[in-house]
Amino acid sequence: MSASSGSSSFRSLSEISEVSSVRISIDLVAAAKRNIGFFRLVHESHWLHHKSTILQAIRRYDKLWMPLMADLSVGSTPPMILPPLDIEWVWFCHTLNPASYKQYCESRFPKIIGKPTIFDEEIEEYALGRCKEIWDNRYPSEPFVNETDENVEALYDVYGDLMDLVLKHRYLYTKFSEHYRSELMYLISARQRYKGFLHMVHRFADGYSCLVPTSDIALMWLTHQSYPTMYTLDTKELEDGIDKVLGIWETIKEEDAEETKKLWEKTFEQPYEKAGGAIDKITEVNPVFYWGVSDVDVNTKYKSMVPRFLLEVFAMVKLIPKTGLVKGDVSKEFLRLKMVRGHRELELDKPLCNITSALWIKAWHLFCEFGTKGLVLEVRQQGGNCFKDSSLRDRSTFLWNDLLRAPSLTISKDIDRAVNAVASITPPVQAPYLLKCVPDRVTDDSGAMISDVILKINQYRPQKGRWLSRTVLDHSSRECFVIRIRVGEGFWRRGGESPSTVKWEDRVVEICEGSWSYVAGSIGRAPEKVVGTASPKEPPEGWQALWNFSSGEELLIRWDSSASASNLNFTINNQQSNDYVVKLLSGRKLQYQLKKPSIRSTDEDVGFVTLVRVSEDDPIGKATALINWKLMVVELMPEEDAVFILLICNSIVRTITELTNEDVASLLVRRRLKEAKIGDRNWGSVVLHPSSYSSSDIASPHLQPWYWNAGAVMAPQRLKQVNHPPALSYSQAEGGDKLFKRGIIPASST
Repeated sequence: MSASSGSSSFRSLSEISEVSSVRISIDLVAAAKRNIGFFRLVHESHWLHHKSTILQAIRRYDKLWMPLMADLSVGSTPPMILPPLDIEWVWFCHTLNPASYKQYCESRFPKIIGKPTIFDEEIEEYALGRCKEIWDNRYPSEPFVNETDENVEALYDVYGDLMDLVLKHRYLYTKFSEHYRSELMYLISARQRYKGFLHMVHRFADGYSCLVPTSDIALMWLTHQSYPTMYTLDTKELEDGIDKVLGIWETIKEEDAEETKKLWEKTFEQPYEKAGGAIDKITEVNPVFYWGVSDVDVNTKYKSMVPRFLLEVFAMVKLIPKTGLVKGDVSKEFLRLKMVRGHRELELDKPLCNITSALWIKAWHLFCEFGTKGLVLEVRQQGGNCFKDSSLRDRSTFLWNDLLRAPSLTISKDIDRAVNAVASITPPVQAPYLLKCVPDRVTDDSGAMISDVILKINQYRPQKGRWLSRTVLDHSSRECFVIRIRVGEGFWRRGGESPSTVKWEDRVVEICEGSWSYVAGSIGRAPEKVVGTASPKEPPEGWQALWNFSSGEELLIRWDSSASASNLNFTINNQQSNDYVVKLLSGRKLQYQLKKPSIRSTDEDVGFVTLVRVSEDDPIGKATALINWKLMVVELMPEEDAVFILLICNSIVRTITELTNEDVASLLVRRRLKEAKIGDRNWGSVVLHPSSYSSSDIASPHLQPWYWNAGAVMAPQRLKQVNHPPALSYSQAEGGDKLFKRGIIPASST
């Protein structure tokens, strides 16, 4: 039967569940969720990937575990026990080659050894404990936990093939590490699409040499394979076709990918690829987002902080064949994408002449904050020679909340009877926090801004003390903290006393939780609750600055003045935990590192510092925050404390400013500088995937991750075109530049 003749039988994926030829004997949703957690555990267990450990694990699997399972299995039903991690990993990898696993089992035992379906954590813990009891009784001289024997080289001659298979899957977690993969809505959608894929394989694979699964389908396929007895039973009638499915590590040919897309579209009249379900042709050189999993969010203790949620979006389109109802010159018609809320400046256009009716194309691949609410697609017609002069023909709106309730997280709509558009999303998941410190007015010791308004409220009593102030904005431009840096003391009146500076060790940094309490326009008082402080102290020999944090840590800074500002060295001491070590590395490191020339960025690493937490189990470490001290911007994982990161950022800025006697980070700007209006251009709210860049292959900086070109995205408008802050006039009451430039670090430490 041809694909075209079969397409009339199944107009949607939801009908596949009723087809007798598609049978799934396992709860794939629960199994896949457990497998993702298992992949992560294996990935983080670095000891498990040493060759000597793997060889010993394979020996234990072959000589001890599989005979034990064969003896305890009743027919095809395995016992409800689970092996140690090293054995389970070898077992899992072996099942991903069904033919090899079947041959192995049938040559050693009279049956295929199955795996128990245990998805509850408490039952899993019981099954592991029960296994240890059985193991200790049966193998009293063999430790339950892998204790590697260094003399294992001889095992390679016996287990070389299986060793290579296990090593090949070492980085399996990187294929499915995005946080949304574990979300229930995503897994239900993936299971439905996997059923559709099996149906397609069963009905139409004869005419094809190779079929390429998308990433969501591949996840379900690997999960299905990892339960070998059920997989063998469920795919018995699909053996000829299932052998044509491309493995996850095999090279993908463009023609095979295109043929698979066409077959799916003919079968279901839907695009094959979707958000969270693309064909994984190559690994991204510079990932657009780091979707790392965080088990906790330590910042929930700050009521002023609101989590940031991101989702992936695909907008797929194709033309509807002309029926005579639509008239006009297609060369002047184009499709425009806009957001429902926020980023009002965003308008992405695609000419309709670049779209066909033969095959779905991916018009746009985006990453959006959930607060953008949705996207709008418009069919427009040019009135002149450019897209700006155009008239609206029709529009359709795709709201995130509607997509979350839709089957497969996908909605299809026709626009102006000319374009069939399909939008798909991934479930929103918590993303790193993104915070920006912006200049604000000078404040007094009480936290009130220096102003005639405050003087009048205070019945013209002079305001005591002077503090530099910064307002911390989150990804939605909400005020969440106020940072104050003490610089002066004494009273000021108009034409009265002269300012007096405070010593370096008295120039403390305070972080106050919350937003300004405004009394008139932009004049207000800082929040009273102080949640963190940094105090400068006399540094030890060889270091130029020492900062004590209220959280118990101390930050040491050393800078080579003969080199660039990027030649910074840091040490953080007095850790509150012995489980890890915190390192500050100059530049963009680990997941933030850019591999040029794939990214056309005008920024260098100067100003960037990456915070990495290193443990005994993870010697490479995990980057939990990225700091740009020149722009006073920080990105941090939910597991990292925002106040701690802000203290580090401000301590570095204060130190460099004093060491260089230059305002390298615009710290001396003492006025609120104009930002883009809220909603006009929200930094980070919409990011365009490189595959959706324009023909010039360069996207607007505001549609790229902020750290690819931080200066263009994050610098205040008035500072972008100049190397130094603009000349601003300050009142005598606020204090002149001399006041804020004084307090140089003691000569003994420099």
